[in-house]
Amino acid sequence: MTDTPTRRLRLFLARARGLPAWSVIAAGTLAGCLFGGAYGLLTSTTYTATSYVVAVPTVNSTPESARGFAQAYGRVATQLAVLGDAQVWAGVPVRTLQDNVRTATSPDAPMVAISATSSRPDLAVDMANAVSRALSQHAEKAKSSTQVRLVQFSRAVKPSRPTSASPVLTALVGASAGGLLGGLALLARPRRTDGDDSPAPAASVPGPATAAAVRGQR
Repeated sequence: MTDTPTRRLRLFLARARGLPAWSVIAAGTLAGCLFGGAYGLLTSTTYTATSYVVAVPTVNSTPESARGFAQAYGRVATQLAVLGDAQVWAGVPVRTLQDNVRTATSPDAPMVAISATSSRPDLAVDMANAVSRALSQHAEKAKSSTQVRLVQFSRAVKPSRPTSASPVLTALVGASAGGLLGGLALLARPRRTDGDDSPAPAASVPGPATAAAVRGQR
């Protein structure tokens, strides 16, 4: 018989059906662990530094106005007008700042958090402080119309630990995902429908011969 790809596939599926159910989950868990660990090893380690600026109202403004302008400055911080000045102090291109700087604000406090991420912890600190400095200068220029100033509340400090996931963590996540996929594959696999597995029909027992049939045979 010719060994065609279709025949080889059927043989493989037949052998796979013979494996115990737990082997599918174990194989998925092992594969997920290997892929997750490899991902953690191949991706670069990153660090995040955060600086804070606070909106302060002048004598002609109110705290509610300061909170509103803090929300607005949080959106302006990542715009080209601010990052164009920040790149001089950070020593990186504007594109790097656009890709690695994020801001966050709170509706309850007139504060803007500026976070920068980099593979170098010292560069993350420089980028966060540079953006907060440029944002404060832009707010100072518009103070006459906004009646709100931005004051540096806390400078960014050098992070002591990376913010990216470690290879151990990515391996554990991958193992969990692989085990889950293996379990789903186990539940979704078709049931065995081979003729050999169906129960054999019960043997019929002939009934007792009637008297008329016996007389007919004589």
